[in-house]
Amino acid sequence: MSTALDSWRPGAARSAIESFVAAVTTGPNAVPVAERVAVFDNDGTLWTEKPMPTQLHFIVEQWARMARDDASLAGQQPYKAALTGDLSWLGHAVEKHYAGDDSDLHLMIGAIVASTANESVEDYQEAVERFYAEAHHPTLGRPYSEAVYRPMVELLRYLEEHGFSCYIVSGGDRDFMRPMTVGNYGIPSERVIGSALGLAYDADTNEIRYGTSFDFMDDGPIKPVRIWSRIGRRPLLAVGNSNGDLPMLAYVKKHPVSLSLLVHHDDDSGRGDAPYDSGAETALAEADERGLVVVSVKHDWANVFPEGAGLNQ
Repeated sequence: MSTALDSWRPGAARSAIESFVAAVTTGPNAVPVAERVAVFDNDGTLWTEKPMPTQLHFIVEQWARMARDDASLAGQQPYKAALTGDLSWLGHAVEKHYAGDDSDLHLMIGAIVASTANESVEDYQEAVERFYAEAHHPTLGRPYSEAVYRPMVELLRYLEEHGFSCYIVSGGDRDFMRPMTVGNYGIPSERVIGSALGLAYDADTNEIRYGTSFDFMDDGPIKPVRIWSRIGRRPLLAVGNSNGDLPMLAYVKKHPVSLSLLVHHDDDSGRGDAPYDSGAETALAEADERGLVVVSVKHDWANVFPEGAGLNQ
């Protein structure tokens, strides 16, 4: 794939990116390469998140198997939703989280913990790799490797050409993302920051295993904290698409030379995701006030998805 911004139409968003990169990489005020850090949300920013985040697709399959094996779970949420295919309950749970109500999210987290308890990290990684190799997006009908946003992959390469180190900072599970980030985005696993289950070392088997607790949710105000704890620098550029990304976008904006982009899913042409604002209402309403550059999928992206596999070429 070309490293130019070929899929970005001329306009305010592309101009903002090019002007920002020129400002931090050329002239007497250029920022040292070591300080050129960019952070990207994943779901809805680097690849599709509707009708449900990719990880939820994986988890739903696990919950359905658990409910079939244990009839006592079949009437409980979220197992009931997984078993009956009621994706609306799961989608509403995520939307309620973005609106500040985590009641259903707590049910989901409890079920996530139960599905991995005592599993080794290597066994979990193998299960995730099998999922990525076999699963297709439920509405697009294409492999998830072809459901990434081509303009965003181009932006990653463009930034790297100009000395940037790019990180993923997502509310998604860190260990679920790691098996696919090199192939999809060219980002190594050590640059993946995400939510995490508790881990413990099993001295009897020399394995690291998942415990019975949730360690942290990498969303909202936790994102800047995790950025600092993992990277140790305030990034120059951040890209997100939801209310949960606002603290990260604001954290970056405090840098004297910075750019924060907010992806707006407003394209009704059928080229990619159906348009939606759910979970991003606050971010969109406050974009101008916060100095965010809104990226319109409809107007700023000439292409949404890749024409075929092999994005990181």
